[in-house]
Amino acid sequence: MPEDFNQKVIEEFRANRGRVGGYFEGARLLLLTTTGARSGKRHTVPLGYLPDGDRVLVIGSAGGAPRHPAWFHNLVADPRATVEDGVFTYEAQAEVLAGEERDRVFARAVESDPGWGEYQARTTRVLPVVALKQVGGGPPAFGSWAEAVKGVHEAFRRELSLIREEITRSGPGLGAQLRINCLTLCQGLRNHHTGEDVALFPFIADRYPEVKPVLDRLALEHERIAALLADLHRVTSEGDTGPEALRVEVERLAGELERHLAYEEEQLVPLLEVG
Repeated sequence: MPEDFNQKVIEEFRANRGRVGGYFEGARLLLLTTTGARSGKRHTVPLGYLPDGDRVLVIGSAGGAPRHPAWFHNLVADPRATVEDGVFTYEAQAEVLAGEERDRVFARAVESDPGWGEYQARTTRVLPVVALKQVGGGPPAFGSWAEAVKGVHEAFRRELSLIREEITRSGPGLGAQLRINCLTLCQGLRNHHTGEDVALFPFIADRYPEVKPVLDRLALEHERIAALLADLHRVTSEGDTGPEALRVEVERLAGELERHLAYEEEQLVPLLEVG
């Protein structure tokens, strides 16, 4: 993409917690900052990505151009990079996938979005697939806990919306990438709620003892959501699951989760804004 186009996307991404319009609207998007292999300068590009458990995958398609994109050469020279996902900014270690693993992951990508296959058909080079795994933590990319809570919630809402769309587009069976998207969502929600249970809720309880009934309700809702996540994990892991069975579980989760997020925002965000 032209540099001025990329810069506009970067600015919109950062201003809107990872949500952008235009070419990347409705896509899973991150910002990747690498160190120039020749210049030594830092360069940031917006990239579509694929969830993959505790890592994310990016593909050096460059729209099917004959040469690998600059960010890929930068990662080969220096595999340490910075990733922004709209909520968190963290340091990541890049690994260029090879052999059977690369081919399996790329086939998964093509199954979920044929555009990757079209890019590959335009060029004789093998499109590289790179795994980015977090190696350094980073605070939420917001100025307050209130903004962080709202930002994390919005990210979960957005991911659920994407998964719903992917279920609608799926065929009679479930694609491998869709299964992984669901499992990654489950993992992320479990981690988020565990963090709230062990850190955020005790912090609020210590400062505002009067909101104990609210925190008790939220903790019970965490348990109900955990049960729904277990059901979704089970259905997603079954080899013969069809899209309708998955849709039922996703809709059950989405309804319960939205009620939970809305109540938490209504009750806790005002307290966090005060500090």
